[in-house]
Amino acid sequence: MGSTLQSLWNYRGFIFGSVKREFETKYQNSVLGAAWTIVNPMAMIMVYTIIFSQVMKARLPGAETQFAYSIYLCAGLLTWGLFTEIVTRGQNIFIENANFLKKISFPRLTLPVILVFNACINFAIILSLFLIFLILSNNWPGWSLLYLVPLLVIQLLLASGLGIVLGVLNVFFRDVGQFFGIFLQLWFWLTPIVYPSDILPQAARNWMVLNPMFPLIRAYQSVFIGQGIADWPSLCIPLVAGTVLCALGWRMFHNHSGEMVDEL
Repeated sequence: MGSTLQSLWNYRGFIFGSVKREFETKYQNSVLGAAWTIVNPMAMIMVYTIIFSQVMKARLPGAETQFAYSIYLCAGLLTWGLFTEIVTRGQNIFIENANFLKKISFPRLTLPVILVFNACINFAIILSLFLIFLILSNNWPGWSLLYLVPLLVIQLLLASGLGIVLGVLNVFFRDVGQFFGIFLQLWFWLTPIVYPSDILPQAARNWMVLNPMFPLIRAYQSVFIGQGIADWPSLCIPLVAGTVLCALGWRMFHNHSGEMVDEL
């Protein structure tokens, strides 16, 4: 592990150069440019807000402001968007860079690192606009925003670990990517993002402990609504899951990196 981290540090110039190049390439022939980063999530937020907040008259316990549901929804969708971007791109990262891996010698784990950096840049753009909205709507959560730092670290551990595990498996079993795409849609609706968990029956809420994204999403939503984080112990679940997945992903990659190049 120590040698891997040293290799990543030695290639930091390559990593940051690749991050910059990918970001510029992604939008160079686009009229709206980086604006597309926010168009899709904003459109989804508008649709869900109209349907669930206006038509279904959704209500959140302990939050009575005019924009409470929109803030709750945005917090959940932004968090989920970062998670899914890392995981879905991670499961294909080695396949998409097959020619690159075969022709050039470099630390292979720089690819997931580049992916995570790019996802964080996209997240930062959307988050900045969301924070502006909170200021303009007089819903600034105050010092609670400092909680975003540990939450983001836990989320990146979970998403990166799962992405690397799926990325390695997908090289040898291409059905993994197809299956997980379907599972991810189910996972979204099993996580209280669009709806509050309080509307679920107690039996369903008991099963929520098996969903590592549930405490993370709930914590983000509580922070942005201005309620802070009341249930810190529940965050141990995604923290442990993320740590285990990162260790497992590194081990799988370390043991099968040579076979992966041959398979690709």
